[in-house]
Amino acid sequence: MSDILMPKATAVWLVDNTSLGFDQIADFCGLHLLEVKGIADGEVARDIRGADPIANGQLTREELTKAETTPTYRMKALVSRHAELLKPTKKAPRYTPVSRRQDRPDAILWFVKNHPEITDAQISKLLGTTKSTIEQVRSRGHWNSANIKPVDPVTLGLIGQIELDAAVKKGADAKRKQAEKLGIPLDDPSLKPAVTVQPAFEEEDDSPYAKKNDLSLEDVFGKGGGKLSEPEDDDDF
Repeated sequence: MSDILMPKATAVWLVDNTSLGFDQIADFCGLHLLEVKGIADGEVARDIRGADPIANGQLTREELTKAETTPTYRMKALVSRHAELLKPTKKAPRYTPVSRRQDRPDAILWFVKNHPEITDAQISKLLGTTKSTIEQVRSRGHWNSANIKPVDPVTLGLIGQIELDAAVKKGADAKRKQAEKLGIPLDDPSLKPAVTVQPAFEEEDDSPYAKKNDLSLEDVFGKGGGKLSEPEDDDDF
């Protein structure tokens, strides 16, 4: 199959602007012969605008002329720099340094506890681990379960904050779409914004004056009003 850009759009242009045979166009564009016939009949790619392969740098004028004069000739596409740039590149497997590999179970447990909307496949891709390891951590069947504690993978240096935010957003969107499709209300606490809980350090005072803002002298010193008592007379002298 040809690697040219926009094969159907290119086929539309070749059908409209050249005298090439359908088989020549199909071979150049990597399409089925019936698709090219459908394009010529207006049944396929009806709303697609034609793309000139010569202007796109995928075909030379000499190659096109040679194909038009020789019906059995098959055109050879040029290597397009645009096609090379847009060609999907497969990412290499994530490499985790040996010194960091012992931290992965902690990061896995953090994902399991804090972001259940993120799938095991996403966690596996983010941390460079396996689904079986994730399941062992989740079910507490990991050999080191007693020492595993949930720790933010960004803090551990396993992934970046931007990458984490993108994964959380992707997982939340997928869960939201699934809930809308099934008609289930989306009330998962993991997707709600965090709420700061103020610790209750202040205890209630049982004193009757605890809730009074203005205290009188009588409240503080009693009915005496805070007056100093006079010394008693000593009649013995």
